[in-house]
Amino acid sequence: MATQQAMDRLIAEWLARAHPAPEQARAEWSAHGVALLPLGERFAAVRVAADVLHAAVDCEKHGHVAAVLAELLPGAVIHDHRTTGATYYALIQAHAGLVWADDPLAPCLGKGTYLGVPRVDRREPPGTYWVMPPRHDGDLCRPEAVRSLIAAGRQKLAQYATA
Repeated sequence: MATQQAMDRLIAEWLARAHPAPEQARAEWSAHGVALLPLGERFAAVRVAADVLHAAVDCEKHGHVAAVLAELLPGAVIHDHRTTGATYYALIQAHAGLVWADDPLAPCLGKGTYLGVPRVDRREPPGTYWVMPPRHDGDLCRPEAVRSLIAAGRQKLAQYATA
């Protein structure tokens, strides 16, 4: 039976191999806790605004968001809090990103884009962290589940606006 530490090492190696120079990703995690990884080969990322995701899960609290996402959106999800606001990134298969509907409010980021990916053990705020860390290599969200979550959040936001 593998320990969590051993699993985290395997997952980190899988993530690092998304970079053309995996040792650079490992160095960035060591120095900064976040590595810039290219998207579009190993995985893509759907950017979801915090207000949409929070409406979909009916909460803004980290622990509750993580618990609901574990049920609705099993797979890797990153939270990044910027000066312009909080953003979530649901990681999906790279090829699924090629057919993602053009959605300016929830774009799929792929080739030509880099994403700040936290060290596997960064699972709490502050900074960029995993809301749902990968549980194994290749642990990605299903695009259909991401679409459903976004649709639910938008629907609730529309209801709030008309109430």
